[in-house]
Amino acid sequence: MADTYDVIVIGAGPGGYNCAIRAAQLGQKAMVIEKRSSHTLGGTCLNVGCIPSKAMLHATEVYEEASHGFGDIGISASNVEFDLEKLLGFKDSTVEALTKGIEFLFKKNKIDHVYGAGKITAPGKVEVALADGGVRELEAKNIVIATGSVVTDLPGIEIDEERIVSSTGALALKNVPEKMIVVGGGVIGLELGSVWRRLGAEVTVVEFLDMIAPGIDSEVTKQFQRILKKQGFNFKLGMKVTGVDTSGSMLGVTIEPAKGGDAEQLETDVVLVAIGRRPYTEGLGLENVGVALDPQGRVITNDHWQTNVPGIWAIGDVTDGPMLAHKAEDEASGCAERIVGKAGHVNYDVIPAVVYTHPEVATVGKTEDDLKAAGVDYKKGKFPFTANARAKTNNVSDGFVKILADAKTDRILGAHIIGPHAGEMIAEVAVAMEFGAASEDIALTCHPHPTLTEAIRQAAMDVDDRTMQM
Repeated sequence: MADTYDVIVIGAGPGGYNCAIRAAQLGQKAMVIEKRSSHTLGGTCLNVGCIPSKAMLHATEVYEEASHGFGDIGISASNVEFDLEKLLGFKDSTVEALTKGIEFLFKKNKIDHVYGAGKITAPGKVEVALADGGVRELEAKNIVIATGSVVTDLPGIEIDEERIVSSTGALALKNVPEKMIVVGGGVIGLELGSVWRRLGAEVTVVEFLDMIAPGIDSEVTKQFQRILKKQGFNFKLGMKVTGVDTSGSMLGVTIEPAKGGDAEQLETDVVLVAIGRRPYTEGLGLENVGVALDPQGRVITNDHWQTNVPGIWAIGDVTDGPMLAHKAEDEASGCAERIVGKAGHVNYDVIPAVVYTHPEVATVGKTEDDLKAAGVDYKKGKFPFTANARAKTNNVSDGFVKILADAKTDRILGAHIIGPHAGEMIAEVAVAMEFGAASEDIALTCHPHPTLTEAIRQAAMDVDDRTMQM
């Protein structure tokens, strides 16, 4: 006999666990299936992604500040050392606390969960190959696919998670490498490269394109690269990795120009493969029920997260759009609400994104490149942190705020920040955009002084050429 539920969610990451919680709040009996071998909830984000990487970023930022920044403000700190084992322990304890928090939320909301591999055998039917052995049959009117994404492999190069690592292995290196080559100049590569650079590694980023952080406003990425280079990053742009020789004590990495040309040889202790992620749909039995996938292997849904098969839904990284935990969380709530007939909705024009380096980079809405390509008539306001009082007093004045607004209506179309606490500050602009605000609305809003957020107000004022602080 199959156990019956209102909603079965396959995957316990930010999309899956939030969908189950919202469904339970709406009176649905929910079951979550999680395949992770560690028998922990939270998916990639909590276990080997967003959370552990931020713990390590924070710890290494504190170490670097104590080692190299205190003297600038008159504080003497000699013989500052780090304990890598304890640093990794701090990371692990943070992960453990948060994953256990999800278990508590499941218990509080009366949500069942099981560890194993879920497979859709027919509409409304899921078979679970239990992690501890055996099979469990489940039934539900609605099934939500929230299986997330996995690391994209580099063709011909085998990741062993020791010397050639993915983001997972890069979070657990037992020693600081003397040299690290990061393949991919995107968010993951730059963040994890930052961690190991601060601890002493010589980091070289090899990026196929001629710019780092593709997709981010190009004016921001240019300054971003200059700042990272000043910090000690090396960059090989417009280059591709064509092979890694593992036979020696050092890894031999062959790189070639992306547009053709002579090969170059590099030596390194560790190679971090960070060329992106791909949707995870293997073994789900989608072919059994005819769920449609696009050419990139993503589950195709309509605007309300419904697949082409009635009763089967999909959210998060397994679908189209940015692979961001908060995007999955918003879709989770919207999907659960749609399942019970409510008007769940996500505004995809207001999905912030953050690179948690130092300084941080945060963005929301359209880039200047997007607007130019679309022929949109826009105005731009910009304000540097060098002219912001709080940034100067905190000795963190690299970067700027840029706000883009429609030339006719003044409605905010996008905002881009590179600077201290950018990831926190971008939310102010996101809220304004959600309410359809004009740049003038931010410009007329009193901000406390001295704060970093004044730079947002001044950028908004600059849209109309009336900046006051310089």
